Amino acid sequence: MAVPEHALPDIDGPTYAVDGLRSDEQRNPQRCLAETSSINGDWPMDRQQRLGAYKGLRGENKSSLADRAYLQIEEMIVTLRLEPGQLLTEAVLMAELDMGRTPVREALQRLAFEGLVAILPRRGVMVTEINHARQLQLLELRREVERMIMRDAARRATHEERQSFGRLASDLDAAAQAGDDVTFMRLDLKFNGLTVTACRNEYAARTMQLMQGLARRFWYQHYREALDLKRCATLHAAVARAIAEGRANDAADASDELIDYMSEFTRASL
Repeated sequence: MAVPEHALPDIDGPTYAVDGLRSDEQRNPQRCLAETSSINGDWPMDRQQRLGAYKGLRGENKSSLADRAYLQIEEMIVTLRLEPGQLLTEAVLMAELDMGRTPVREALQRLAFEGLVAILPRRGVMVTEINHARQLQLLELRREVERMIMRDAARRATHEERQSFGRLASDLDAAAQAGDDVTFMRLDLKFNGLTVTACRNEYAARTMQLMQGLARRFWYQHYREALDLKRCATLHAAVARAIAEGRANDAADASDELIDYMSEFTRASL
């Protein structure tokens, strides 16, 4: 369910200092967005790779301009190039992405539905703040949804998918031993896409898509200060290996252990 188009105001004007937020004098959004024209910097996947992973999560076979606008804006938000509390305008985003109003507006509607931006009537669009309490609530939902996804993936994965999960498990173990955060991020995104495909449940895939942006943004903000990369990658590998071997109950239990750790990580970042 998308936000109705009439609910999204014309946001071509300047940004405003709303409720203590930064103004143009404190942060120039045009300059900020210009600095993000190459969005491959810290995030280790290029746009085509991200689009492929996104289509895996959505179950789509083709993309549109709105999909591409969504991916690029979402990535700038998740990787904090667009900061929590920052006010945006359609005009700046249109210029940055070299796209028209319609795909940019549709992308913002989708991001608003996912909780990454908030539409402020007559003021514009604001990147939402990162909230620890809400992140813990999100993990409560993820625990139930991901337990089902991992169990069903172990039951329903094809032979080729099981082979892919086996390779993922080995690669995740290697990333854990090497402490390689860049490789881990790539493998994690691949893992997410493969699990929602293998579980054969389109509603679970849609639910995961709604949660992924908020979860990744929180992780990206705090992983350098609070993440035990070796433990996190090893827990992911355990889930992947259980799915590869068709051990449905073990996959569900391993998923619970992973969410237990993500809850610890969230509290440790306070």
